[in-house]
This record gives sequence, structure tokens and C-alpha cells, in this order.
Amino acid sequence: MSRIGKLPIVIPAGVTVTVNGTEVKVKGPKGELFQVVNPDIKVEVADGHVVVTRPSDDKEHRALHGLYRSLINNMIIGVSEGYKKELELVGVGYRASNTGQVLELSLGYSHAIYLKLPPEVKVETKSERNKNPLIILESCDKQLIGQVCAKIRTFRKPEPYKGKGIKFVGEVIRRKSGKSAGAK
Repeated sequence: MSRIGKLPIVIPAGVTVTVNGTEVKVKGPKGELFQVVNPDIKVEVADGHVVVTRPSDDKEHRALHGLYRSLINNMIIGVSEGYKKELELVGVGYRASNTGQVLELSLGYSHAIYLKLPPEVKVETKSERNKNPLIILESCDKQLIGQVCAKIRTFRKPEPYKGKGIKFVGEVIRRKSGKSAGAK
């Protein structure tokens, strides 16, 4: 058995899980999510737990077993607690502001970058004096919030020489030394 897949998922209070054929719907205080499951994998809800089972020990079934268990677990955590990611803009003159679901970024280019975020993602920007600007993203969908963070990072990835760019709060950038003066 898969070590991840065989673990039952505890359903917290206020969260409902319904299985309809190959579709699993999870509804909670933070939102509603659904996932289509491979027909070979069985998902059952019993006495406050979700149990994922597989029909055989084939390599594909073993892989899907752990995958769907993790996806359903992430959905349950998302609708009950939610996910939060914080991005930090490191660089002179780098700024971030938002109006509704539109994020405006000034990242040292000749123009500002405008990014329209999906309605499922809540965005907040903080700019304090003598501190790097922050972008705070919240959502119940772990995959979506990760994809939005990755998209924002692509505009100015952290570089190893000066450490400038968009990075996660707490992320450590491995620094490189610049070129040393050549001896004659």
C-alpha cells in the first residue's frame, strides 16, 4: 500500500464531502472545490473520514492512489483553513499596488506590469517605509495560488548576484560572488 494513499483523511467540522461517481466535491466556510478522480480509484466517505482505495498494485494505480489522496486532503484543508502565500519585492524602486483584482507591479522596466488575478484569489499589498513591498495572496485552491505566485515571479526572478527580484518571504537566495579583479 502507498504510505500516503492508505491514510484516512479526517473531515473537520463545517466541511462536507460528497462523492458522485468520479467527481469529489468539497464544500466549507472558505469556498467550494471539486476534483474529477480516475474511475479505477474508489473514494468513500464514512463516519467523518475520507478513504481512498485502489483496485490493484499496478504502478499506475499506486501513483494515482497517493495523488488523489493528497489532492482531496489539500481541498479539505483549503476550504476549512485556506492557503496564504507572501511574496517580497527586493530591489530599489520596486513597488506593488492593487485595485480590486488587478495587481500593478513596478519592477525596473520602462513600463508598469498589470496582472488581472482570478476571482478565487484575494490579493493585498503592503508597502512600509524602509521595508520591502509585500504581496499577500489568499485562496482555498492550493494549485491556483501556486500558479499565480509562479506567474508573478516570472516577471523578475531573484538573481544570485545582488539578490534582486520577487521572492517568497523566508526564501533564501544562494548568493554568488561577482567577478574578482584580475591580477596582472
